[in-house]
Amino acid sequence: MANKQFIQTPDAPAAIGTYSQAIRVNDTVYLSGQIGLDPATMQMVEGIDEQIHRVFQNLRAVANAANSDLNDLVKLNVYLIDLKNFAKVNEIMAGYFQQPYPARAAVGVSALPRGALIEMDGVLVIQA
Repeated sequence: MANKQFIQTPDAPAAIGTYSQAIRVNDTVYLSGQIGLDPATMQMVEGIDEQIHRVFQNLRAVANAANSDLNDLVKLNVYLIDLKNFAKVNEIMAGYFQQPYPARAAVGVSALPRGALIEMDGVLVIQA
């Protein structure tokens, strides 16, 4: 695929496996899942509030590496080990996005990598 571009930044956690932080194809950027790892230490931040903030910061860093920002996010997937924390996601998300908000799904899962409480991935569409 000639238009496939690898996106990587040291401002988000390095990939822990066989995947890229993001892949851009034409005007679309596919963001891999981010958990609450601090990119400087590769350690999980403590607590659900801090993990939510860290995930948004990590997603923003990858978006910035693609010459974009979170306002270009058109689809966001949220994975929580406890759906009772979904209200916190909404509250904190309001500080990172402006309307129109991205389309979104929220899924309860039994476990996430590295004992994370939350993971998010998404799709950006960059306006030329």
